[in-house]
Amino acid sequence: MGMRCFSRQFKQILFTLLLSILAATAISQIKPQRAKAKPAPAKTVSPRLRDFMRLTTSAGIDFTFPEGFKETKIFNNEDYAFDYAMEIPGQGFEIWFRVKPQKNDWQNYLLAKNDPHKQTPDPDTAYIALAHAQASTLAEDTSWIKRGILPDVLERYNANAGQSYLLTLPDRRATNAYKYALVLAIEKDHTGTILAVCFTNDKSTEFFKNVSRISRYMKFKP
Repeated sequence: MGMRCFSRQFKQILFTLLLSILAATAISQIKPQRAKAKPAPAKTVSPRLRDFMRLTTSAGIDFTFPEGFKETKIFNNEDYAFDYAMEIPGQGFEIWFRVKPQKNDWQNYLLAKNDPHKQTPDPDTAYIALAHAQASTLAEDTSWIKRGILPDVLERYNANAGQSYLLTLPDRRATNAYKYALVLAIEKDHTGTILAVCFTNDKSTEFFKNVSRISRYMKFKP
């Protein structure tokens, strides 16, 4: 009787031990599921930026919104007709852009240039008047520094010609009380013109570095 009881208890212990081993083996074979990485949130494209990118495409320009910048507002009126503006927060650096497609103007010029009754200006030289008009609107006087844009700089933009004006600005709300501006007018023949106005309160090395970086995110298509 005692041996039977002992044998029954021994079998139960052995059975329980076997179940524990099997359970432990099964658990060890279950691979823990890795948490799926959440996709990065898509960058929001504002209506103004969307319109500007559509305009740059029509002017044969590649534009990629640069890191470190944010969109800002423009005080637009008859003197300040710009398409887009952005700034580097906290650095006192702001850029206003105006883009002018020239393909249609060039076609019209070809049709009318031999007509003695029409005086159609060459659209490939329109950047000269555009830069001068913008400098005259912004500047306090004509004591600006005017220069042609160097060939190596034009090459970075895939452009053919350009001019720059370095200005001293009057204290105006429309230009956010900035002290200085650099006007850049850059043109690619038969294609388009980029007008960029760069604002600052300090004509420092960093300001001109920020200006030189524009060609990294905005240039004509080859």
